[in-house]
Amino acid sequence: MIEMYPFQILVLVLTGVVAGFASGLLGVGGAFIMVPVQFWTVKSMGVDPTIAVRISFGTGLLVLLPTAFSGALAHHRKGAVVWKAGAILGITGATASFLGAYVASNLSERVLTTAFGCVSIVLAVRMLTSGAPLSGQARAEGVSRYVLWGVLFGLVSGIIGVGGGGLMIPVLVSFLGFSLHEAVGTSAALMIFTALGGSVSYLINGLGVRGLPPYSTGYLNWLQFALLAGTSIPMAVLGARVAHLLSSNKLRMIFALVLLCISLKMMGVFSWLKLPI
Repeated sequence: MIEMYPFQILVLVLTGVVAGFASGLLGVGGAFIMVPVQFWTVKSMGVDPTIAVRISFGTGLLVLLPTAFSGALAHHRKGAVVWKAGAILGITGATASFLGAYVASNLSERVLTTAFGCVSIVLAVRMLTSGAPLSGQARAEGVSRYVLWGVLFGLVSGIIGVGGGGLMIPVLVSFLGFSLHEAVGTSAALMIFTALGGSVSYLINGLGVRGLPPYSTGYLNWLQFALLAGTSIPMAVLGARVAHLLSSNKLRMIFALVLLCISLKMMGVFSWLKLPI
């Protein structure tokens, strides 16, 4: 029988707290934190691993909608959101993430978890090795650049079930001349759009699939959404406030280390090394 037990519910609630805080602090949607926990939760209910990972990705994107919105508003109050860039990147990314989610709905669990881990590691290394924008580098304002990056990372975010904020921060800082605080705030804004496109695609592509857990519509699980969003939204606001108390270097280090640990966990490296993590 497929059902969720009290311990699994507690784990999801606590995950929402951590993911929400990380969303506001680092300008990421928190999917890098939520997806591995959701995957474990759904799989432990007896759901097929391939379906479980798709539910994790789809529901994770759905949770990002209110979480990213609350985080973006908090950053906006600090003047750290470049709305033109966020809107263009977000709208083009949302369209591309719809296609990416369709691709993911036809891939196996092993391919999806490996892709998730590999992208996370690349981003972590990039953030650890990148510095602040070059002295005198102006922030890029070209619409064509925003469209190009939006399409590219929208595709990736749809495939690996993230809102795209964590993917875009290194690009915004290293290639488009944003300060790290601007990148964090703008990435929160663009995730509103990409999360919408990806979650709708997961809903549509999961309709009629057998073996889904209770309270699911397509690959979206409403029970997990309620448990995660209910705690992540207020914590995103708190995380955004804390972000503006930290230096760019500290934010960069925290962001990179979190990505690295979660990617290794998702790929099963810690289990292979027999580490209790």
